[in-house]
Amino acid sequence: MKIAEKLKLAHACANPPPATFSFEFFVPKTSQGVQNLYDRMDRMYDLNPIFVDITWNAGGRSSTLTNEMVYTAQSTLGLETCMHLTCTNMPVSLIDEALEKAYASGCQNILALRGDPPLDGSESTGDFKYAKDLISYIRKKYGDHFNIGIAAYPEGHPEEESDDNLLQYLKEKTDVGADFIITQMFYDVDNFIDWCAQVRKIGVNIPIIPGIMPISTYAAFIRRAKWSEIAIPQHFLDALDPIKEDDYAVREIGTQLVADLCQKLIDSGYVNHLHFYTMNLEKSTLMLLEKLNLVDCVKDSALVSEDLPWRKSLHPNRSKESIRPIFWQNRKYSYISRTSGWDEFPNGRWGDSRSPAFGDIDLSASQLLRQSPKRAFELWGCPQTLDDLADIFVKYLNKETNALPWSDGPIGSDTDILKASLIELNRKGYFTLNSQPALSAVRSNDKVYGWGPKNGFLYQKQYLEFLVHKDVAAKLLEAVEAHNTADSTGVITYYVVDKTGNLSTNSKDEDINAVTWGVFPGEEILQPTIVEKNSFLAWKDEVYHLLDEWVSIYKSKAIQELVPQEQLEKFYEMLASFSDNYVLCNLVNNDFTSANSVMFQLLESVSA
Repeated sequence: MKIAEKLKLAHACANPPPATFSFEFFVPKTSQGVQNLYDRMDRMYDLNPIFVDITWNAGGRSSTLTNEMVYTAQSTLGLETCMHLTCTNMPVSLIDEALEKAYASGCQNILALRGDPPLDGSESTGDFKYAKDLISYIRKKYGDHFNIGIAAYPEGHPEEESDDNLLQYLKEKTDVGADFIITQMFYDVDNFIDWCAQVRKIGVNIPIIPGIMPISTYAAFIRRAKWSEIAIPQHFLDALDPIKEDDYAVREIGTQLVADLCQKLIDSGYVNHLHFYTMNLEKSTLMLLEKLNLVDCVKDSALVSEDLPWRKSLHPNRSKESIRPIFWQNRKYSYISRTSGWDEFPNGRWGDSRSPAFGDIDLSASQLLRQSPKRAFELWGCPQTLDDLADIFVKYLNKETNALPWSDGPIGSDTDILKASLIELNRKGYFTLNSQPALSAVRSNDKVYGWGPKNGFLYQKQYLEFLVHKDVAAKLLEAVEAHNTADSTGVITYYVVDKTGNLSTNSKDEDINAVTWGVFPGEEILQPTIVEKNSFLAWKDEVYHLLDEWVSIYKSKAIQELVPQEQLEKFYEMLASFSDNYVLCNLVNNDFTSANSVMFQLLESVSA
């Protein structure tokens, strides 16, 4: 959706927040840096920003990465994205390529910038000299598809001495099709408010979005102000200079100073949206939002609603997607990649389970682990025994580590109710990969489990997925069958498969089991999460490939320099044996009114 439209809707909704907000991120220099930033963006999604923007780095791999990051933010993370685009030293062919990729990703917002002049002082070699030329070109080629933002400099620009000329340039950019303004950082709020009055006076009425730079350290605060050539109010210096050697105190006092600045902006009436320059960090921005009470205000407004229990993609081809298998619940990057070539996405019903081409992803050629060798070692160490492996799973359940090979991010609060039982299972040799509790008629606005339209009721069947020794699995299936015979109202269905694909199940080939559904006034029942055979077999391949890849990256030079060879050999041997002898199982208790303890007691009755 276009930013201007989102802002209008956000502030016209029931109980609107005093201000909405957005975040800027820049393109990291390393592949692990990109993955770390995706994780940070994923976490910051929960703060409910109106949009995020991704900076443009002209030339080479960096410019390609801008488009890749826009695609990932839109398609996988479900974040409305604005792409920076500069025209200095940019031939029209590269501009066309960037715009085409943004269009294909579903991005509808471009921040059109002139960009920095050549370092040697020569003239730009690009096809466009000014941002207004770029705006005109985008409008001519794409019409109104893109919302176009422009930059503004409330405290002047080093290449233009006349403030009147700067205002005139702003008006010219607006006249050729700009839709919103994002300003340079500043700390002089009174000057900014005066500048807003001048902007409105010359007839520029598009949204003014102030660029807010949090204060994290004194050195960074001074450096950024000098680089941007902006004034620092005396009361900022009076407050921060005496404590400049104390980073904690600078962050606390700096946060209060910038929060006061933001509040004055909101009170001025010129501003109802704040754009934070995050510097790819989250803590300073989060402190500011909490100080302003904007996180809770936005969360409690009618602006925020989760349509589905999983993160909805904003890619145009997936706009009607409403069903996914539960197996990739914690591996959204992989699921989006696997299904990116589909012509149609399940909407309303899963349909023929044989048709989705999960196998199109080449597992042997893909790096499914999102961690570099060093990052993987930081997270999981080098387990030597099954008990060591269980410790990794338990740490994940206790939120002491934020990823597993089979989980991209930290475990959600929706499994807190199962935590103690899951820990016990892992200690007993059941290595849990995925789970959800049973729910019956939970309100759709529930803070933990809520999704979908208001006044609805939500239901879930309890689901458990784990790796367990094949001998234990055989005993477990006998116990499940005995349970089903004794209690026909609480039938537990299962799929058990080994690395080579040998499958045992008490479901039919064509069975599609909805494990999450919602009932809403005036609408058909929604069934967004399912369990079925073919997608489970595709997931099995990924589970075992991730084990192989874990071994593979631990054969890298980076790990060999960190870990004695004897320990590495023991790790390789342990995981190879684990892969050969442990099978992937999932259980569904189809009695959604049953206590969660029923399946746990069944598992614990079979010794692992």
